[in-house]
Amino acid sequence: MRESVQAEVMMSFLVSEELSFRIPVELRYETCDPYAVRLTFHLPGDAPVTWAFGRELLIDGVGRPCGEGDVHIAPTGTEVLGEVLIRLQVGGDQALFRSSAPPLVAFLDRTDKLVPLGQEGTLADFDAHLDEALDRILAEEQSAG
Repeated sequence: MRESVQAEVMMSFLVSEELSFRIPVELRYETCDPYAVRLTFHLPGDAPVTWAFGRELLIDGVGRPCGEGDVHIAPTGTEVLGEVLIRLQVGGDQALFRSSAPPLVAFLDRTDKLVPLGQEGTLADFDAHLDEALDRILAEEQSAG
């Protein structure tokens, strides 16, 4: 069984209302973390930056505004499969990206063929990975405090 899906999408990095530039963004989905998608942004002159967030958030965000906290995704208008805005925030800093919706939908369709939405919990390895991750987090917290 194939264990990942990836795609490269060109997005606009919106620096300000007057300034934006196109950058390649790698989208990745892996069965070892079936609830998440990863977007790796390749900004000129900087090391690549990867964000991971819920696959369902990206699915929902293509059609309607959604997201709380550090990630907000929303279509730019009322047209079906137009453009999508992705806002990523850390503290007071934020980055805004605009993407055409069809390549995002095509990527999400491929993830659904790999692991259908709602079937993520049926992956046996996921439970083992989750237990390992939780044990590691708890151990780190105990050693730090």
